[in-house]
Amino acid sequence: MNTVENIKDLRAQVKDWRMQGLTIAFVPTMGNLHDGHLALVKAAHRYADKVIVSIFINPMQFGLSEDIDNYPKTLVQDKNRLMGVATDLLFIPSSDIIYPKGYTDNTFVEVPNISDLYCGKSRPGHFRGVATVVCKLFNLVQPDVSCFGSKDYQQLQIIQTMVDDLSMPVEIIPVKIIREKSGLAMSSRNGYLTPEQKDAAPIIYKTLQWLSEQVKTNNDYRQLCQQASEKINQVGLTTDYINFCHAYTLAPATVNDTELVILVSAFCGKARLIDNLQVSL
Repeated sequence: MNTVENIKDLRAQVKDWRMQGLTIAFVPTMGNLHDGHLALVKAAHRYADKVIVSIFINPMQFGLSEDIDNYPKTLVQDKNRLMGVATDLLFIPSSDIIYPKGYTDNTFVEVPNISDLYCGKSRPGHFRGVATVVCKLFNLVQPDVSCFGSKDYQQLQIIQTMVDDLSMPVEIIPVKIIREKSGLAMSSRNGYLTPEQKDAAPIIYKTLQWLSEQVKTNNDYRQLCQQASEKINQVGLTTDYINFCHAYTLAPATVNDTELVILVSAFCGKARLIDNLQVSL
């Protein structure tokens, strides 16, 4: 695995592969990699000849109350894990490379409407930071395809919308959620959980499964969300939101919609966990 830290070396390698007629897949990450990230890399190999992974802890997507300094940095382990799934190139840019003017004075990309809902409502400015850094990384890497996990469902839809709206020549590949045996969606945030919290957290997925059955015979979404929130809160978590949404626009679901996604966010200790489940009626 080749590792580069600057734009010149990245573009030189990409140019060389392009001259050979090779296709490129890209997986952007913030490091602290787990099996969910590795599933993205494995998927990327199915869609292109070469796979590039980036590790960059993006300051623009952290809110004022979120401590970027405490975000886990596990570069040595991350490199070993990426070599284990045959990553071709690892790009590790510094903040000065991504935001040479400083991220507060940098040109930004914002996807309207969808960015202000759900996680965007709880974390103002978060998705502006995500869209901006992904846009810049796409410009640097110029991939044919890019793989994103379906756990961050709203993020996935925002990136797809950005690509469509700006006519970017990148195919976005959604990759299914990788779960622990308990059903808990794999996440870097799981590392913040105590053993007791880790035992309680699977209630989120169990509640999603319950909702997916209930909605087949009951379209009172408000009532179902209230009941689901009570189930989650009873085991010591604190619900942030639960919503039935149109699977593609993320607008609140109506009784006429047949393709839904149930979005859930809940606090478990200091960790804010998200999950979702798609439902076809």
